[in-house]
Amino acid sequence: VALAEAEQLMKKRINKQHMLNGVSFIDPNNTYVEPDVEIGCDTVIEPNVYLKGNTKIASHVFIGMGSEIIDSTIEEHAEIKQSVIDQSTIGEKVTVGPFAQLRPGTHLLEGAHVGNFVEIKNATLGKNSKAGHHIYVGDADVGEDVNIGAGVIFSNFDGVAKHHTTVGDRSFIGSNSNLVAPLTLEADSYVAAGSTINLDVPSKALAIARARQVNKEGY
Repeated sequence: VALAEAEQLMKKRINKQHMLNGVSFIDPNNTYVEPDVEIGCDTVIEPNVYLKGNTKIASHVFIGMGSEIIDSTIEEHAEIKQSVIDQSTIGEKVTVGPFAQLRPGTHLLEGAHVGNFVEIKNATLGKNSKAGHHIYVGDADVGEDVNIGAGVIFSNFDGVAKHHTTVGDRSFIGSNSNLVAPLTLEADSYVAAGSTINLDVPSKALAIARARQVNKEGY
């Protein structure tokens, strides 16, 4: 009981200092900030947010309710909605969530977008690249202006070891595709939806790896 009371007093003291520095807590009684966290002015934090460890948040950031951020760096004008971010770096004007999980080693560069139910681990997403819906990106370097379609899986684990995937700038990966590492997709390459890709794709090539549709009449 005494420990819980002491924690409440410390929480109020920490949050008050951040508010005096220009941080806006929508509900400071339900926002949890550990003592080593840094937050810039004009950042808005909604209720039920947990900021842990050596997290550093810049100015003009929005952190939506229910988010958990651990040992991560969030740069200016980023927007986080209902997501878990652990040991990751979020660049300027990046949008994350809702319901995204960024695991250790994730780097999102300026203007990138990570949408709902996307998991990223040990990977870089380049400037203005988008991973919108139900995607797993693991052990990868993704270039600038890349579009990753819904349901895409970076298949990085062969049962024994993890392998790396490289995706060049301006590439397009169609929905429900599997990229089987180790793999390189060069700049301006395209992957047709529903493909399983296990060979490198040259620049400006369209990769298709799926059976041709056959309709059985009167089945």
